[in-house]
Amino acid sequence: MTETATMAQPSFADLFSAQYQSLVRLAGLLGADDPEDIAQEAFARLHTRRLRDDGAALAYLRATVCNLTRNRLRHLRLIRLRRPDPPEPARSSEHAYLVSEEHRELLEAVDRLPRRQREAMVLRYWLDLSEREIADAMGVSPGSVKTHASRALASLGKALKEDA
Repeated sequence: MTETATMAQPSFADLFSAQYQSLVRLAGLLGADDPEDIAQEAFARLHTRRLRDDGAALAYLRATVCNLTRNRLRHLRLIRLRRPDPPEPARSSEHAYLVSEEHRELLEAVDRLPRRQREAMVLRYWLDLSEREIADAMGVSPGSVKTHASRALASLGKALKEDA
């Protein structure tokens, strides 16, 4: 690798500074109860791993966040099966005021989507990733991304019409 190619790639610290918040947001939108921990774990795994292509670090981080979130959600589902859910906390009037009805309905509809469809929607519309980037992050083919996205949009359209 030439010296100019090395200089073109951001350092680990620069990558962390530039991408940490977006990876926390990604984990949160995918349903993680601990998005900061998920993002930190993704960076820790990147730090201990030697990638063949230095330009693949961001794709590796996104895929790691998706996988860690999936694993965390599976783990939490098993825990919930073994004990009853705690009562939901009361929402403050300030919170109700800040979150519009449409936004709440959309987030609830997204939350009801199957896991893969939810991932495709979050990666596409919240992170604005291409089909190829989404496929890499989810570990599926671009055709599968199209299928998941199409089904998710149809489900969301139906769910939002029913709520209206």
